[in-house]
Amino acid sequence: MQTNTTKAKLAAGDVVFGAIITRYSPDLVEIFGAVGYDFVMIDCEHGPMNLDQVEHMVRAAETFGITPIARIPNKEESTILRFLDRGLQGIIVPHVNSGEQAAGVARAARYHPDGQRGMGGGRAHDYGIGVTRDESTSWVNSQLLVIPMVEEVEAVNNLDQILAVPGADVLHVAASDLGQSMGFPPVSEVRKVMGEVIPRVRAGGKNVGVGGNNPADAAGVAEFIKLGANFVTVSSQGLMRLAAEDFRKRVDEALATP
Repeated sequence: MQTNTTKAKLAAGDVVFGAIITRYSPDLVEIFGAVGYDFVMIDCEHGPMNLDQVEHMVRAAETFGITPIARIPNKEESTILRFLDRGLQGIIVPHVNSGEQAAGVARAARYHPDGQRGMGGGRAHDYGIGVTRDESTSWVNSQLLVIPMVEEVEAVNNLDQILAVPGADVLHVAASDLGQSMGFPPVSEVRKVMGEVIPRVRAGGKNVGVGGNNPADAAGVAEFIKLGANFVTVSSQGLMRLAAEDFRKRVDEALATP
C-alpha cells in the first residue's frame, strides 16, 4: 500500500498542484507524474471513464509516483465505495452543500472506527497479502483525502457546518458552478466570494482547494494561493493548449529573427 504523498505535503504546509484529466489517458497521468505534479484529478463527474479505466489510471499514477484522486459523479455511498475500491487515494465530491452531507461523505469513505465504508479486499488492500485487515483499513483511513466541493451559494452559507466535519480534509471551491449558483454575475463577483471563502476555510483549520483555474492566468492562481489556497487543480487540456500556443509563438519569433 502506498503513501499519499499529496496528503503528506499538505500536512507539511506545501501547496500542491494537480492536473484535471477528463478522458481515459493513462499516459497523461504518467506524464504529469514525470513532470512533477503532485496529483491527478480523474474527472468522472464530467468525463466518460468507467471504473475499469479509472483503475488503470490509478495504476499509472502509482507507477509514476503521483497521487490518484477522482472527482466522482455524486455523493452516494455506493458510488464512493466503488470508486475507492479501485485504489484511489482521494475523492473530490461535487455539490456538498451542508455539514450533514459532508459528514455522510466522510463516513462513507472511511472504515470503522472513522466511518462505515463497506469492507472488501482487492487492490486497495494489497489483496490482503502480507497485511492484516486491521492494518490495511487503518492505513487506508490515514492516507485518504476526502474533498467536498463548495460550489453553490448554499454551501457558502453553510460553510461553518461543513468546516466542523472532522473527516473532510480539503474544501474545494469551484468557480464555474459557484458562478452559476450566483446567477452568472461578472467574474469579479465570483472571485470576490472565493476570496472570502478561502481564508475562512484556512482559519477553520482545513486545507482549501481552488478549481476552474485558467492556466494562462498564473497571477490569478497566485492570488488565491496568497489568500490561503493550497490545493490547486488546473485543466490538462488548458495546459496543453498553452504549451502548443507557446511553441508556435517561439517558432514564429525564431523565424522573424534575421
